[in-house]
Amino acid sequence: MTHASGDGALQPTVKSRRRLLLLLAVLVLLGVVLILMPPMPSNTVPFALSPVQGASAASTKPFDMQGLTIPKDEIYNGGPGKDGIPALMKPEFATVMNTTYLRPDDELIGVVIGDEARAYPLRVLVWHEIVNDTVGGVPIAVTYCPLCGTAMVFDRRVNDQVLTFGVSGLLYQSDVLFYDHQQNGLWSQLELAAVSGPLAGAALTWLPSKRTRWSHWRKAYPESQVLTKKTGYARDYDEMPYGGYEEDPKTIFPVPNKRTELSTKTWVVGLLVNGAAQAYPKTFFNEAGGQPIEDTIGGVSVRIGRDEVSGAIRATTAGGEVLPVVEVYWFAWQAFYPNTGLHSE
Repeated sequence: MTHASGDGALQPTVKSRRRLLLLLAVLVLLGVVLILMPPMPSNTVPFALSPVQGASAASTKPFDMQGLTIPKDEIYNGGPGKDGIPALMKPEFATVMNTTYLRPDDELIGVVIGDEARAYPLRVLVWHEIVNDTVGGVPIAVTYCPLCGTAMVFDRRVNDQVLTFGVSGLLYQSDVLFYDHQQNGLWSQLELAAVSGPLAGAALTWLPSKRTRWSHWRKAYPESQVLTKKTGYARDYDEMPYGGYEEDPKTIFPVPNKRTELSTKTWVVGLLVNGAAQAYPKTFFNEAGGQPIEDTIGGVSVRIGRDEVSGAIRATTAGGEVLPVVEVYWFAWQAFYPNTGLHSE
């Protein structure tokens, strides 16, 4: 409240001065409290995360942690929060001819089911980590974890349910944990299974995919469809947000080093056959023409090498069955599969 002085100027009353001084005192006290407050531990798990801008009701619902199959104290808060990295639910595609935003060396994940082929560039995946889609009549989830380097495709049908997945904002052994929108349970990408909720322990069906470059894909699959930048989100798809991460030998989050034969971020190609894990240093499959490797994994004869058509690393059994493979940093593969075999010359 103010009043006019004799010269017409407005002057604050004594009462308003007191209110101003009180407000300043409160602000100073709040600042002192914030400075003295200890920081939140990096492994704090925000099971009831604060909503992100534009979040749906599902984004604010706590995760269902019943039946947790992994150590709770090894689940880390990745930072963005639940749905802070938004999964794509209605992806849009363009023809190869009409796709102009990709560079020849850009990596992508290709999925071929039946007569349908689709490409999911990492340039888009790195900002969303999950694409819920249907290819060749099969409901799939295309998943990508930049911290582990892992791009893996799963069938979304689990126990007679068709699930959709979102990004939890949580990590286990530096790998993305996603959650299903139907029960709000958590799922581990590299463990290939639900780790909490009503479906805890349920396995995901890992599907074959092709990790290759745009220059190879567009020649091999000129009639395919390509994920566009029309996602409905304001992201700079011309930039890769993890620049320098691959060259840094350190991981951002703690990961157990159970196997030390290779350096932390050596690229390996991982396979799982009949529960047996096997890894191959990616250098064995030089794009210039490395020789295929004949091996036996889990009692099954396997041939692994470069696909001449797509340029992707491909594994097949003696009977011609195509097996899923994943390109992954060594630190992540050995953390999840400490008993893995490691191919050496």
